[in-house]
Amino acid sequence: MTYQEANSISIKDYLESLDILPVVDKLYYGMYHSPLRQDDTPSFKVDYGVNLWCDFGTGEGGSLIDLVMKQYGCNAYGAISRLEQGYYSTDTFSFQGKNITERNPAREERKRPASPIEIRKIQPLQNPALINYLKSRGITPEVAADYVQEMYYRVNGKPLFALAFKNDAGGYELRNPGYKGCTSPKDITRIQFAEKKNDACFVFEGFMDYLSFLTIRHKNSPAYPCIDWQDYIILNSTANVDKALYPLGEYEKIHCLLDNDKAGRKATQAIQKEYGWRVRDASHLYSRHKDLNDYLCQKSSLPEKQTQSAKQPKQEEKNKQSPGEKRKRGRRL
Repeated sequence: MTYQEANSISIKDYLESLDILPVVDKLYYGMYHSPLRQDDTPSFKVDYGVNLWCDFGTGEGGSLIDLVMKQYGCNAYGAISRLEQGYYSTDTFSFQGKNITERNPAREERKRPASPIEIRKIQPLQNPALINYLKSRGITPEVAADYVQEMYYRVNGKPLFALAFKNDAGGYELRNPGYKGCTSPKDITRIQFAEKKNDACFVFEGFMDYLSFLTIRHKNSPAYPCIDWQDYIILNSTANVDKALYPLGEYEKIHCLLDNDKAGRKATQAIQKEYGWRVRDASHLYSRHKDLNDYLCQKSSLPEKQTQSAKQPKQEEKNKQSPGEKRKRGRRL
């Protein structure tokens, strides 16, 4: 069984074979009690359209192979082997001793969807709604345009559009004001610069954090943002941290700018365990914020507030701040 064949198995069917059924079952997705941990309320989402899962309690997610790896503590090869034992061309399943040998056309149709997401068009960023969405997140559209496109697609006949950020396997991370998802396959995104060998790599959890970093650099130093002084790896999910370990071995310095939550800390620790002193946890630079984009949104509103306060008598008092306070406020990423 190939990697693609294993991931084409319906996650919903796989969970059903383990007698795990959705608590909430909608047309496009289902909400489950997590098969990876104990939870009181259903916090494990399976997106039927793209056949991916997300555990909101830990911030982890990914494909069926990623799920099996988490369940059994094995690598991708071990996960495929486990799935191969229970998935045959004769449509026989054998998960945890539960055998189903009868052909079920409805089940077969769910297992092999022809195309959950029908991509109609991918083009350069120009949609005003998506540009305004970037601005609402504090991100400069001119900076983002070099890295994201806009995708027009259908899910079960419904026309949709979103920002599209490509990963190394050819899949896309999708974002719009009301949707956060992706197309298969799920993978990391590695950004390098032609004819340049950098000894440092910055690691981000999602592409919105990466775009936030670029925006901050351009705002702090418009003439010399130094964007190409290091390479970048965007995990596109903390569940992909293992996929990043091999390419990270090429760098002498690794800077992790992941989320300030349990999943982000766990991913950073996994990288530190592998590469030790070479790794720097840079999340303290935005320690009062959940992630880098949240930090940017807070920071991007600062000039406007300062402009408004300039009309107030209190401005004179602000000018008397100690040098130490000014240095702290001016700290850069």
